[in-house]
Amino acid sequence: MSEQQTPERETEPAEVTPEVPAPPAAASEIPPPPVAPEVPAASAAKSRRRLWSVLRWTAAVLVFAATGAATAYGVTGMERDDVPGLATRSDGRWEYPQIVRPPLPAGRPGPTADRNPALVHYADLRKLVLPAPKGAKADPKLVGDHGWVKPEVYLAEYASETDRDMLKTVLVDAGLRHIAARGWTMPDGTRTRIYLLQLENGRAADGLQRSEFSGFNEPPHLLRGSPATKMDQSFPESASKGVVLSTYVETKPYGAEQVRHAYLTSGDVIALIVQSRKGGAEQIPFQQTVVLQRQLLD
Repeated sequence: MSEQQTPERETEPAEVTPEVPAPPAAASEIPPPPVAPEVPAASAAKSRRRLWSVLRWTAAVLVFAATGAATAYGVTGMERDDVPGLATRSDGRWEYPQIVRPPLPAGRPGPTADRNPALVHYADLRKLVLPAPKGAKADPKLVGDHGWVKPEVYLAEYASETDRDMLKTVLVDAGLRHIAARGWTMPDGTRTRIYLLQLENGRAADGLQRSEFSGFNEPPHLLRGSPATKMDQSFPESASKGVVLSTYVETKPYGAEQVRHAYLTSGDVIALIVQSRKGGAEQIPFQQTVVLQRQLLD
């Protein structure tokens, strides 16, 4: 055609009043939603920074709260040695190797098992002696014959010849089987001696402990170098759980050395633990040594 056809619905003239509704627009021609009044750039940036700061501090508080709770749980659930900064030497304790009980012979029960009424230790007694801590120098007098020592070596710890003779007879009557021992000297001069006496059974050991090694205020038999000794009341009660324990400390004025010693009975074994040091034997390593030896015998 030479002429264009007029569309069926013509566009409204410009002068038509705005009250007349406009024809429906296509979907692509729907106007966008109203735009909020333009905010100055500086104000918008300031608002974004403020919002970001609030979010950042909120996240930090949540992280710190979670971390703090986890840390508190972890510290309270760990042993003192596991907490960084609380190593064994920070409070005077010695650095012992990991304490591992020796294996039992096949089919043999532990000393406190129900099927072991005699309370006998079937493990090798020599392996039940506490190992020396780091930095210790072994005492050659207590090396013995493959870990065993003669009764005379043990009895030499006592000051009185009368006590030595009497104890020798008492030990024979109680069915003494073996004496295992170990000794060492630390760099600060502290000397430690440990003797494990294995008797006929638990009843014999318990009776000997109560009759010869437990005193009300002082030990029945004084050790060499400690003429004035009293019961050590500072020893923690928890350390005596499961055993008969008697601990003693030499009172002032000391002799050449101050002496601390303890007897503990576990099953058919009586242990004598002695620590001495010129100028004073420290309390903490002594308690640590007794507790660890008890754990090996339990």
